[in-house]
Amino acid sequence: MRVIITGASGRMGQMLIRAVAVALADGVSLAGATERAGAVAVGKDAGALLGMEPLGVLISDGLEQCGAADVLIDFTAPEACLTHAKFVAAHDMAMVVGTTGFDAGQQAELDDILADTPTVVAANYSVGVNLALNLIQQAAEVLNADYDAEIYEAHHKHKVDAPSGTALAMGKALAAGRGVVLDDVAVYSREGITGAREQGSIGFSVVRGGNIVGDHKAMFIADEERIEINHFASDRMVFAKGAVRAALWLSEQPSGRYDMQDVLGLK
Repeated sequence: MRVIITGASGRMGQMLIRAVAVALADGVSLAGATERAGAVAVGKDAGALLGMEPLGVLISDGLEQCGAADVLIDFTAPEACLTHAKFVAAHDMAMVVGTTGFDAGQQAELDDILADTPTVVAANYSVGVNLALNLIQQAAEVLNADYDAEIYEAHHKHKVDAPSGTALAMGKALAAGRGVVLDDVAVYSREGITGAREQGSIGFSVVRGGNIVGDHKAMFIADEERIEINHFASDRMVFAKGAVRAALWLSEQPSGRYDMQDVLGLK
């Protein structure tokens, strides 16, 4: 399976290159790596950039300069991701989307562009997180609105969107378990005289600081007890390995929209 990685010099881009290098034995190869025009990394070998053995793939500033590929893995930004998706759709490839922060219009555009493309879209590619999402939905089916539901997340100071895509995925899993729509019950901020907590609402709290890779917690709180489902990431490699695993799985699937629950056989 031949892979292109966009945003190659970013935090996740570098992890993805390492993950592909580790997966060479599984038949995965790097067909290309890109960065925005003018980036310092452009023109450098993708492996040497990370202090690894050279991989023989130079980082370019355009997808058209990459070799033929089966799957593109994208952890960039919404506008860039949409551009990359158009390239994928035009070149009969598959796409693994790890980019978050899309607004409703951008999400609709992405869905339209990739309508006939094998695509995995997930807020988080960690196997552990996706197991947690499954557990949260199961818990919500049992712990009804008598249990106050809260989602907590913490990330590094450079993260630009909030709540995180993973926190929103947790909220959606929780809402699905209760048979409600997240947008109808979500409370994203509290300030001033807010009044008593509305029964059935799902609250979110956000921390940004330092180099936190990703902490997430779903809480079900009653007067007599509190149940928590936690996930703490200590290394971004866990996301990169999951994305490569998704790409391997996706390379054998027909056109359609999938998520990590599909990849892991949890549905």
